[in-house]
Amino acid sequence: MSQSSDLIKSGQRTIQLEREAIDALLPRIDADFVRACELILACKGRVVVVGMGKSGHIGKKVAATLASTGTPAFFVHPAEASHGDMGMITQDDVVLALSNSGSTAEIVTLLPLIKRLGITLISMTGNPESALAKAAEANLDARVEHEACPLNLAPTSSTTASLVLGDALAIALLEARGFTAEDFAFSHPGGALGRRLLLKVENIMHAGDTLPKVARGTSLRDALLEMTRKGLGMTVVMESDGTLAGIFTDGDLRRTLDKGIDVRHASIDEVMTVHGKTVRPDMLAAEALKIMDDHKINVLVVVDQADHPIGALHIHDLTRAGVI
Repeated sequence: MSQSSDLIKSGQRTIQLEREAIDALLPRIDADFVRACELILACKGRVVVVGMGKSGHIGKKVAATLASTGTPAFFVHPAEASHGDMGMITQDDVVLALSNSGSTAEIVTLLPLIKRLGITLISMTGNPESALAKAAEANLDARVEHEACPLNLAPTSSTTASLVLGDALAIALLEARGFTAEDFAFSHPGGALGRRLLLKVENIMHAGDTLPKVARGTSLRDALLEMTRKGLGMTVVMESDGTLAGIFTDGDLRRTLDKGIDVRHASIDEVMTVHGKTVRPDMLAAEALKIMDDHKINVLVVVDQADHPIGALHIHDLTRAGVI
């Protein structure tokens, strides 16, 4: 029992120390952070992230996050850079160097060459007085008071702080670029994420003869027959000019029966949902899903720019397409 308690306390202490390290970053999102963002936004090449050891592991993640959010980036191992990989870096690039001490030998060795080539250097260090920080045009201050390691040796709080600071940089750049969900999709074409982000409503909607539709003034009985024939559990209701008047769904039918309305004699105009929620064919399927979730509905009418119904999208279509 005592060992269990000690393990819990150890885990909680680690989280607390790392949370404090993250909180300490807030006032350091300052002029240097702005300068770093401006340098990257002005970059005509790519962001080349370098780091050794645990900083290297964090650097790889930072590079991946930048690349997937609109800032072309890749990771170069600093030791390999001294043995040929420096040729991967051009004068149009920006180097983002991660080092907790700011004096990592493999990175410091590269500084004269980076300066000689006129490559822009941004550092992320735990020592703003270090050689690396002083050589950089902007230094992101990632220092921590204590590592979560009780020996204050294993990189724990410091790597967490660097990771969070890298995320802050990537998201600030994303927002500055006006990066959209569709832009994000093209960086993630594979798997479930790609399906969620690349698939558009027009790719999976029911259109043409498969779209249930009736005109205003149609009897409810005939509208139900149209719903049965098309099997979508809904029908759109059309104005005389071909624009959308409303929608009638299985849910509307239940509400109609609850009200005691005689379905044999009612008109669709009496019981339809006027207009209803719509989407455009070029909208991402994932955005349509959010509309369904927000309004707790299972079907949307797809309309063109003139509000003419051209399709219907059912929650089951999203499930089959792997969006859900």
